[in-house]
Amino acid sequence: MEINDLQLIDVFQMKKAALVLRAINHKLRQQIVHLIYQNGKMTVTQIYVKLRIEQSVASQHLAILRKAGFVNTTRVGKFIYYTVNQERFDEIHLFT
Repeated sequence: MEINDLQLIDVFQMKKAALVLRAINHKLRQQIVHLIYQNGKMTVTQIYVKLRIEQSVASQHLAILRKAGFVNTTRVGKFIYYTVNQERFDEIHLFT
């Protein structure tokens, strides 16, 4: 492996880490995660009603959290439930 290969790997890893940190470094997303954690599992409707935000805003933030691995989804009939991915948070704590 050459030095240029190592630089590419480092840049990729840094971009991935930045995505993860940006996902959780937002007050509303932190509130969403905390709310889901307190309740165990929640639908997007329950989240936006409880936080008094627009459905589209809740959905956008949940998509960011899902992409970064902070929340998981489970479909039950026509409902999609969000749960906190505790393993993802544990991974982050390994680096602190």
